[in-house]
Amino acid sequence: MKNSVLILWYVLVILGCNSQTRENTVRTETLESVIAKFEDQLNNELENYGSISGAIVVDNQVIWSKAFGVSDSDKATKADTTTIYRTGSISKPITAFLMMQLVQEGTITLSDPVELYLPEIKKLDGYSDARRITFQHLAAHTSGLIREPKQKDAAAGPIAEWEAKVLESIANTSFQYDPEERFSYSNIGYGILGLALSRAADKPFMELIEEKIFEPLQMDNSYFIVPEDQIFRLSKGLETGPDGKLDREKPQREHMGRGYKVPNGGIYSTPNDLAKFILCNLGLSVKLLSRNNLSRMQTIQTPKGEGQAYGLGFGIQQDSVLTVIGHSGGVAGYRANLAFDKDRGNGVVLMKNYSADSPNISKLSFNLLKELAQLDE
Repeated sequence: MKNSVLILWYVLVILGCNSQTRENTVRTETLESVIAKFEDQLNNELENYGSISGAIVVDNQVIWSKAFGVSDSDKATKADTTTIYRTGSISKPITAFLMMQLVQEGTITLSDPVELYLPEIKKLDGYSDARRITFQHLAAHTSGLIREPKQKDAAAGPIAEWEAKVLESIANTSFQYDPEERFSYSNIGYGILGLALSRAADKPFMELIEEKIFEPLQMDNSYFIVPEDQIFRLSKGLETGPDGKLDREKPQREHMGRGYKVPNGGIYSTPNDLAKFILCNLGLSVKLLSRNNLSRMQTIQTPKGEGQAYGLGFGIQQDSVLTVIGHSGGVAGYRANLAFDKDRGNGVVLMKNYSADSPNISKLSFNLLKELAQLDE
């Protein structure tokens, strides 16, 4: 009897292993099919004068990284996985991540009035005790501030002078709403946030990002200023003008500086580096924030009933299948999108060096995450 039980147990184990192996094989084949379809979409919709680079995270690891097209149409230089792009507003979640690091260290609290560290904020048009702005307000776009300051050339000028540009812009920035009343996307708000974080930590903002995020995550191809010996890897941006013609000059000028727009749009990177940032925000790889603080960033902070759901530095998109955390970015000649499914450990980064909508990388990213989620059903 004892031998019979052992034989039955052995048979069940073998059958179970074979079943699990078959399931894993089917899932792998389906995953390969999903990624092949994704590649075809990128290839088919890619404009022939530009490039797209991407990285995919599945089950908490980078499983795919590839580049398509040309990074420099003048020289017909082919893009590869080390090609550098501008991230645009993907800089915002990185700035918000730094904010949460300072919260975790006890340097600031989310509810601190920013005026404690940046008293110049009182020069905002309409500022009062009833309109005190906190770090949380700025990071969640609930400060009520307008999108851009009403100041000529606020978004122009060398990167070394970005702080001065923020301070000059404050007096020319007004409120659309009272704090916490509504979601109000504000680039100048993030410029103010970056400068306030620098003041609180008593260290230059760009140094803080490099030391506290880029270096520990080994984001070795991420910069505020691309080093001269790496310029050859920087893709040349192409902006489509109102007349439909490609503008090469505007993207080139913006490499020289964008005025106050450093904390909200100043970072250069690659999809592989941003995939490391995704892994960190999934609570994997290097643990720079506690799970509680990661969750705070990825939880909706905007008022109920708002059309836009936003956390601390991250947009939040939901449907019946999944919740996608991420951010897109768009500056002259460049578009980027970072998105991840925190529940399943999947993510995607897409970056391109042109502004035309084909392909729509935000839509492609969401659809890919949805297909990956369905593999687990």
